[in-house]
Amino acid sequence: MGKYILKRIGYILLSLYLIITATFVLMRLAPGSPFASERRIPPALEQQMNEAYGLNDPIHKQYIEYVVNAFTFDFGPSFKFVGQEVTDIIFRSFPYSLVLGLEAMFIALGIGVLLGVIAAIRHNKFSDYIAMVIAVLGISVPSFIMASILQYVFAIKLEMFSVARMESFADTILPAVALATTPLAFIARLMRSSMLDVLNSDYIKTAKSKGMSQRVVTYKHGLRNAMLPVISYMGPLIASILTGSFIIETIFGIPGLGSEFVTSITNRDYTVIMGTTVFFGILLLFSVLIVDLIYGLIDPRIKLTAKGGEK
Repeated sequence: MGKYILKRIGYILLSLYLIITATFVLMRLAPGSPFASERRIPPALEQQMNEAYGLNDPIHKQYIEYVVNAFTFDFGPSFKFVGQEVTDIIFRSFPYSLVLGLEAMFIALGIGVLLGVIAAIRHNKFSDYIAMVIAVLGISVPSFIMASILQYVFAIKLEMFSVARMESFADTILPAVALATTPLAFIARLMRSSMLDVLNSDYIKTAKSKGMSQRVVTYKHGLRNAMLPVISYMGPLIASILTGSFIIETIFGIPGLGSEFVTSITNRDYTVIMGTTVFFGILLLFSVLIVDLIYGLIDPRIKLTAKGGEK
């Protein structure tokens, strides 16, 4: 196990290096100047700013310095917000995204698994049809459309929640639901399919023939194995929730990391763009590692080794 984790961390560091390199190259190839604005600044002032931020240095020197600083989690100062470091912006905004993401994952997993199990147990019955209609609607309606619908119904018409504010837990409910809708639908469909396969397997039929109740067979013997495909989906789920939060945070006025990323693109704040991209890359890489470890713990048939990976 220890050797496997070290090997995976090595792959993570290599992937992180490629992400850092890609963001550096793309930002340098992007047209325009990071100090461009509606008002054209004097060339002499722009030259001074380029010199102050090291943009006049040779490209290889900028690259080496950026890679070294990125691996020490130092992304430099913001180009647009004077006196603010990129790491300060990340640590200030990430807690909002973390709370929103965890809440959305809890909703997606809890309700998605429940709908999938109900649909599988009540296969081809009214409960199954209702659950699958909900799943189809969740997949069909984009998160930003769902966010607008939730704002109109629950904030404007019913006045149960705020339209766009982040001051209490109640303010996170609508954006979390909007963010969780699509992954919830995927989990429900995935859980239904997996649960049907497990319930039709031989060992489940044997358990039923021994007189075990439907509840014991379903939750003690069937649910654990049926959850394995859902655990595998956790990696993409984290990715979809993190990237989906870009739009949701902007719609609901949440000062999270996704909102900062969108603002940095509008402002041509290259250091913030690069810093948040690398930070999201770190989160995704380590989340995939954690999901793999959880998968191995849940399924005892899978052994994690340094040579062969999962066996």
